[in-house]
Amino acid sequence: MSVLPVEVPVQPGPDEARQWLYDQLSKPEYVAAQPTWFDLLVQRILEWFDQFQAPIGQAGGFPWWVVVLLVIVAVIVIAVVRVVGLPRLLRRRKAAVGALFGDDDDRDAATMRRDARRAAAGGDYTTAVAELYRAMARDLDERTLVAVLPGTTAHGFARGAAAVFPAEGGALETSASDFDAVRYLDGTGSREQWDRLAALDERLRAARPRLEAVGA
Repeated sequence: MSVLPVEVPVQPGPDEARQWLYDQLSKPEYVAAQPTWFDLLVQRILEWFDQFQAPIGQAGGFPWWVVVLLVIVAVIVIAVVRVVGLPRLLRRRKAAVGALFGDDDDRDAATMRRDARRAAAGGDYTTAVAELYRAMARDLDERTLVAVLPGTTAHGFARGAAAVFPAEGGALETSASDFDAVRYLDGTGSREQWDRLAALDERLRAARPRLEAVGA
């Protein structure tokens, strides 16, 4: 019985193969925070791959065993992502901008917070409550503690934040109801609501988050 030689059906050039790996490890949906062991692993893989660039280019071909190894690495990375989630380094986003509770808003948390305080100083607690709740949501989103996506509701954000700050679950639900009342139900904000929300905002900024709940 004859044995057929094993051949790799694809022989990519060095640039193409290198791009394959970068595409696999840097897909658009991987968007990130701070380095973890998985982030460092990905970085080491890419650095290891870089060392082949010069000799491969000089040789004019791409060794079959490197192609096979890249496929194995890609499979391992995908398996690890499925188990531990996306690497936080690739999950970091720019300062969150865009849709927030149904409105397009490109302001960062600091700007929203300043606008809220300005409204409160002028006695406009309806605007102040709405603006500060939005600032609080954007702040936790910018800190990559709670993802606020298009379609996330005020109470949806409150539930996500409560997972990261369990002690504030009740206060978060109350503040979400206050936001809905002044934003969607034509309610009028009060000084009491403002003081309550401002105190919650300060506590969340100072509290230590439950990191194991982030991204869960």
